[in-house]
Amino acid sequence: MGCTRDAILDALENLTADEFKRFKMKLLSVPLRDGYGRIPRGTLLPLDAVDLTDKLVNYYMEAYSAELTALVLRDIGMKEVAEQLQKSLCQGPGAKPAEALALKADKPAMHFVDQHRATLIQRVTHVDGVLDALYGKVLTEDEYQAVRAERTNPSKMRKLFSFTPAWNLTCKDLFLQALKDTQPYLVADLEQS
Repeated sequence: MGCTRDAILDALENLTADEFKRFKMKLLSVPLRDGYGRIPRGTLLPLDAVDLTDKLVNYYMEAYSAELTALVLRDIGMKEVAEQLQKSLCQGPGAKPAEALALKADKPAMHFVDQHRATLIQRVTHVDGVLDALYGKVLTEDEYQAVRAERTNPSKMRKLFSFTPAWNLTCKDLFLQALKDTQPYLVADLEQS
């Protein structure tokens, strides 16, 4: 997980002060995927490279933050830095880029919410907050009410997970963000395991 964060940080630290400023300005106007919000201008402008890296990963999750960073770098004319970012994402320790891509193609990585399904069912204590964050974006009215109708938090989480097979990556990212917002310590604990 930290590999993506390190690659983004390396790319941002390779920018001059003017290039870094252009990067932040472009980030304010670049088109985003559906379901993602923009980092507020007042929050974004004073950030240094380390803080901006953290903000990117927190706002856009690791995979999309790397993709977005590379896109913005290309848009401001920093193609070499964007290519270096993508190259460093493809390389595992001691692996060549082609080998790393082949490994990824053979075994796609599980999303955080799929990987930690059982633990999330047992340990999420504020399900209603998660539901409120997902309502209208991921969950329909009927799905929302079906989950709320369950009596216990584990039952609510099981019901919520019954809808995830139909979700795309963006929906799962929104679910993860809702968990981070309502259960930050639980998510941090699971990310370290």
